[in-house]
Amino acid sequence: MSFNPGLDVRIISQPMGFRYGEGIFGPAPEYRSLDAIRPSLSDPACDGPDPVYAIAMDVGKVAHRNRLKSRNLLFGVVTFAAGQLGDEPVRSQGHVHRVAPHSGWSPPEIFEIWEGQAVVYMQEFAADDPGRCFAVVADPGAVVVVPPGWAHATLNANPQQPLTFAAWCDREYGFVYDEVRRRRGLAWYAQLTSNGQLEWQPNPRYVRRELMVGRPRDYAELGLDHRLPIYAQFEAAPSSVEWVSDPARYTQQWKTFTPCYPEFRLK
Repeated sequence: MSFNPGLDVRIISQPMGFRYGEGIFGPAPEYRSLDAIRPSLSDPACDGPDPVYAIAMDVGKVAHRNRLKSRNLLFGVVTFAAGQLGDEPVRSQGHVHRVAPHSGWSPPEIFEIWEGQAVVYMQEFAADDPGRCFAVVADPGAVVVVPPGWAHATLNANPQQPLTFAAWCDREYGFVYDEVRRRRGLAWYAQLTSNGQLEWQPNPRYVRRELMVGRPRDYAELGLDHRLPIYAQFEAAPSSVEWVSDPARYTQQWKTFTPCYPEFRLK
């Protein structure tokens, strides 16, 4: 990888997954099949790589295992296949995080791109009116924050290569798909043109809202340090990411949260 995440986790492709270095714990990956994500695709009958991606939840340094559990924090790593799903990029299913029993909040999430190029798409609501909609374009080393309760999905923006990213999650994580599947996806579909570029199309099953496209910002108001990988930030100062499992500490910031500086808008 061109980016060093500060954690000895190696990406493997045959089979798709991860190899953990000395002093690192992590599970065997779970795989998401193409059939599992068809209900959220613009063309549910499309062809594409299968499995679509591999995910390992609860990864970290052995020395931190108890510290992570006591703070209700979970570190996960995901790798996506190259290629595309019909006319769409390889991507996750759109979802909202289930309310965590210990906090009473639908938790936020911190993404960090390790390899490839990602787009983290997010919208305020999984409802007929999606509210504000953002597509955040992120290269290796970039960090993207999804605020509490927002519907979101991650896309592999470059079909020529795999995408790998990590995320800080709530340990009592869970995914809610019902409202997104009922509308056959999120409010905007990303589609690949003949030259491999992304273009955005509105999903007609939602009230149409503009899409704001841009790059991540530094999220300094949340205590993040853009100079350090997100696992290293936990090592240096656990409070810098503890709000993932305790989002109430930033209640006021979430009310007006903007995930990126928009570079252009689609109406």
